[in-house]
Amino acid sequence: MPGTHDEYKECQYCHRPLPASYEEDLCPACKDNLLFQEVKDFIRQNNVNEYQVADHFQIPVRKIKHWIKEGRIEYRITSEESLTTVHCQRCGAPVSFGTLCPKCLKLLNHNIRGYQVQEFQKDNSRMRFNRSDQE
Repeated sequence: MPGTHDEYKECQYCHRPLPASYEEDLCPACKDNLLFQEVKDFIRQNNVNEYQVADHFQIPVRKIKHWIKEGRIEYRITSEESLTTVHCQRCGAPVSFGTLCPKCLKLLNHNIRGYQVQEFQKDNSRMRFNRSDQE
């Protein structure tokens, strides 16, 4: 088709087609991956918390917390004064990465067989697990 090649350009990194009107040279996914690598290198070189990283890169703190919950970034625990604002979803203890503290993760991984979802009342929106002694 004549003229269709003029309507697109390519991401410089992954060569994904982009609209000709797109002003960046990288697609959003590659741009995000590049930012993540820069953040990761910055964290390795500096003893910083998520607020300092967000300020340095001018990005939302929620983006950094999302990377922490995904387990892509881990806090470097250096002292009791370290600021950790991500907490275990099970017990509420501070976590350095992911959504569960090491104690709860070990407990759940050890006992995962034999657990089942319990029916709960409509007004209680929390998921609960009960040990099933029947196998």
